[in-house]
Amino acid sequence: MARQFFVGGNFKMNGSLASIKKIIDDLNNANLDGKTEVVVAPPALYLLSVQKLLNAPAQVSAQNAFTEASGAFTGEISPNQLKDADVHWVILGHSERRALFGDSDKLVADKVKAAVGAGLSVIACIGETLEERENGTTKQVVERQLDAIANVIQPEDWKKIVIAYEPVWAIGTGKVATVQQAQDTHADIRAWLEKKISKEAAETTRIIYGGSVNAKNAPELAGAPDIDGFLVGGASLKPEFIDICRVKA
Repeated sequence: MARQFFVGGNFKMNGSLASIKKIIDDLNNANLDGKTEVVVAPPALYLLSVQKLLNAPAQVSAQNAFTEASGAFTGEISPNQLKDADVHWVILGHSERRALFGDSDKLVADKVKAAVGAGLSVIACIGETLEERENGTTKQVVERQLDAIANVIQPEDWKKIVIAYEPVWAIGTGKVATVQQAQDTHADIRAWLEKKISKEAAETTRIIYGGSVNAKNAPELAGAPDIDGFLVGGASLKPEFIDICRVKA
């Protein structure tokens, strides 16, 4: 079964009303044909304005959400509130959330469970540090992160999940995993899906790569059989994001 190519743009804590409007205007004017699924994740403050400005087929994503539907959780946004605001995607488990804000494997898994339970689609991020890569434990690390999610959701919930493999050492550093390194880990993840979830999940779940993706390296990465798209950071703030979205055109 052919998997639809997927490109997500994670703006992180960047942008202003004016600069984000320019990015969205450029996306709208690009007349994307929908062959590649495109999702952009602005800072939470700008979600509703981007939602109003962005034309289909591109979609809007939040960068994070909490585990609970409501309550005394100052500063958090619930999956239910995202759904209410017509935001249908959320990024969960990004390495910056894990490293800087203490999101454990269990917390990420609980967030994924809450998000899919509220009817959202999830970009679930996994990946190893440079030390783990050099120690040869990449496979064990990503499987541990995936196991935590699998332990709290139902097999059918994987239909709502895109897995983003992001080697931590390649995020925002300018370093990129080689095509072979990325492909090998994506193949390991797909093998995990077949063993742990189902053959159907392995065939249909999209596994995307993130880590200093840009217009120059995207075409070669996109040619790998198990790389189904990208989660783009810094380049999503630049005009080259359109080129990345069209890499499979």
